[in-house]
Amino acid sequence: MKIRRIETFSTEFICCVRVTTDDGSQGWGQVAPYHADITAQVVHRQVAPHALGEDALDIDRLVDLIPEREHKFPGSYICRAVGGLDTALWDLRGRLEGKSVCELIGGAPGRIRAYGSSMKRDITPRDEANRLKRLRDGFGFDAFKFRIGAECGHDVDEWLGRTEEIVPTMRQAFDDDVALLVDANSGFSPARAIEVGRMLQDNGISHYEEPCPYWELEQTKQVTDALDIDVTGGEQDCLLPTWRQMIDMRAVDVIQPDVCYLGGLTRTLRVARMAERAGLPCTPHCANLSMVTLFTMHLLRAIPNAGKYLEFSIEGRDYYPWQEGLFVESPYEIRDGMATVTDAPGWGVEIDPDWLGSADHKISELD
Repeated sequence: MKIRRIETFSTEFICCVRVTTDDGSQGWGQVAPYHADITAQVVHRQVAPHALGEDALDIDRLVDLIPEREHKFPGSYICRAVGGLDTALWDLRGRLEGKSVCELIGGAPGRIRAYGSSMKRDITPRDEANRLKRLRDGFGFDAFKFRIGAECGHDVDEWLGRTEEIVPTMRQAFDDDVALLVDANSGFSPARAIEVGRMLQDNGISHYEEPCPYWELEQTKQVTDALDIDVTGGEQDCLLPTWRQMIDMRAVDVIQPDVCYLGGLTRTLRVARMAERAGLPCTPHCANLSMVTLFTMHLLRAIPNAGKYLEFSIEGRDYYPWQEGLFVESPYEIRDGMATVTDAPGWGVEIDPDWLGSADHKISELD
């Protein structure tokens, strides 16, 4: 079964990928969000030439072949583009076999505990606490993540004193049976990160994400070694040697690969297995409700070292207008704080024709 056609449907933020084989079978995937229209060009210029005519079911070979053929262009854009192909091929295989992707990789459909993930820093601590309490009451979340510091902030907070205010405000707003997580988005030096981390520990916070610049693994390890709280990270990392180094040196306590940033499900499974051998849990990053959260749901239902939660974005049209209207029927419903992976074949979703009709459409195919 050979790959005959690769199509992209892209906007600035989202690019869906459709793969068609020589017998007419099809599957849907997605490249990573943000500048997705640029990644669509990479799909056609640097992925499709190596994938067309190849075996559609030999996904492992393709995700190795393409970066090798494009070895002069390592890094994010190649990985994001390969991820679009990879996830489409997993969907194609699931549709052929009548199985969900989670079943194909050894898991089973079912429910996953989710944490409500806030992206906002432009909100007062009290308003953020009230917002999350409404979501707890409406959807049953028993875990939330909120933002501290400033993105790549060099120890400068979003505004003076916000971190010191929001942490105890959140803890006071919720009973101890609600887990609280924070994300610093590479905001602190090691010294400041450790200082903040001790405050987090004193307030019963259980997850401390990306405290230092993510590319400085030694800085992150200083924080991990100094604190009892789980230090987590890895969402931005797309190169397997970096992952081996991060895991081998135990720079973090919990790994957080992003299926789309890393280059698809196949490569993410490899990283999850590295972590499993090292005894580290995997709580992937999936910060919006495009297909990436769906990919992560299937992954978490299958890997033995799945972390405690699924990240589930609580941001809607006001923050992510581009994630609206993507699916014929949304796969995202939270009941009692849980998301559900169904037994529908492949990823179990259909892309909305109206959305496809509004996107920029490009085709690469065999002559």
